[in-house]
Parts: sequence; C-alpha cells; structure tokens
Amino acid sequence: MDLYKPEKVSVNGETFRIYLTQEEIQQRIREMGSQLSQEFKDKKPIFIGVLNGAYIFLADLMRHVTVPCEVDFLKLSSYGDEKVSSGEVHELKEIDADIKGRHIILVEDIIDTGLSMKYLVEKVKRMSPASVSVVTMLHKAEATQHDVQIDYIGFKIPNLFVLGYGLDFAQEGRNLAQIYILEQK
Repeated sequence: MDLYKPEKVSVNGETFRIYLTQEEIQQRIREMGSQLSQEFKDKKPIFIGVLNGAYIFLADLMRHVTVPCEVDFLKLSSYGDEKVSSGEVHELKEIDADIKGRHIILVEDIIDTGLSMKYLVEKVKRMSPASVSVVTMLHKAEATQHDVQIDYIGFKIPNLFVLGYGLDFAQEGRNLAQIYILEQK
C-alpha cells in the first residue's frame, strides 16, 4: 500500500517538512502497545479516542494491544481552524459507553497547553471510572500550561506547529503518513 509521505508539503500557504518518519512513529506505537498490554492485562480497558486528530494513532495503537478491550470516541474542539488554541473547550460528541467502574484510557494526538485534556480528565472522573490513564502521541511540554498527568507519551516535541498522522491545519493534512513541522520563514 502506498502511503502519502512527501519530503515537504504545502497546506494553506504554509510549508511543512518531515519531523518524524513513518518508521519512527510505528516503532514507538509498537512499544506503547506492548506497555499498555502489560499494564492492563486482566482489566479490559476502554480506549477513548479524541476526534478528529487521534483516530489514526488510536487505530494503529489498537492493533498492538494484545488484551481484550473496547473503543469509543468523543469530540472536542479548542482550535477551530487556527494554529493556536482559542482557550475554550467545546464538546462536539459525547462518550457513548458506560464507563462507571471501568479502566479508561484517553487517547489524544497531541497535548500542548493541556486545556482539552484537563477538561476531559475532570469530566471522565465525574463518571466514576475505576481508573483514568492518558496516552498522547505528541507532547509539547514547554507549551503546557495546565496540570495534566500524562501516563504514556509517544514523543516529546518542541513548541512547533505540527501536521500529519491525524493532525491537521484547518482540516487539511490529516492523511499524511508522517509528522511534519512548519518551516520557519
């Protein structure tokens, strides 16, 4: 299967270059899947993906989890079509699963300010789960402003705008098989 992974890509008038290759991403996901399988054996967790960005990461991660589990999704927005957070979280789709007494694994594509994940963890904890864990593909530690416990991190990255592998810029670029960073002008 041919995947979309050019050396550079132009989206909405901005140029992006490769930051993490498909091979680097897939290797790290295999490691995370193995770790999650060990830590959640005999627990049957529910993986809850944050749409739209986390769907590709979650799909790949699930293929490397070797314990019985379930999946659900919710949708939040704090960016709209911009490159920076609006500072407000809007809930666009609720969790469908009954999570009371269950082990919940929240799966996000990227945590930067931490606003959306803080909102989400607080919301989920009010639903009385057995446990809540947070998994993110990318973490911009230097951009984090809200106190959020992140249990599993794919890659720590600098505070740069990224695109691809589910991450978008005004809804474009999600289909790129690698992660790209904005070229500085």
